[in-house]
Amino acid sequence: MTPVADSRLVLIVDDSVDTRDMYAEFLTFSGFRVAQASNGFEAIEIAAKILPDAVLVDLSLPGLDGWEVIRRLRGDKRTSAAKILVLSGLDKPSRRDAAATDAAATYDAFLVKPCLPDHLARELQRVLGS
Repeated sequence: MTPVADSRLVLIVDDSVDTRDMYAEFLTFSGFRVAQASNGFEAIEIAAKILPDAVLVDLSLPGLDGWEVIRRLRGDKRTSAAKILVLSGLDKPSRRDAAATDAAATYDAFLVKPCLPDHLARELQRVLGS
């Protein structure tokens, strides 16, 4: 993938340091600014401070799970407009259906791990409108 000029800020929320670092490196190469959080509580705190354009959130997180992170981001006027991409290794229909019945846990894209970094970057550009 060719690097693009993009200054939008993405928060990566995943308890796997290897996963966070891999996506952070590729997204930085692709022109995004990147911040990272390793658990749900940290994600909420960081998002309120940095006001990301997009949040990549794993569903299986220590502390607050990904669904609760999404609910809290959507419920906070400071972060409610952020695009949310779920990035999960748990691709069961029930996981997606849970969000369909929970208006407070809406997301803009659902990606299944393992997800190639270039696919993730394309999805980010799509949901962010570039």
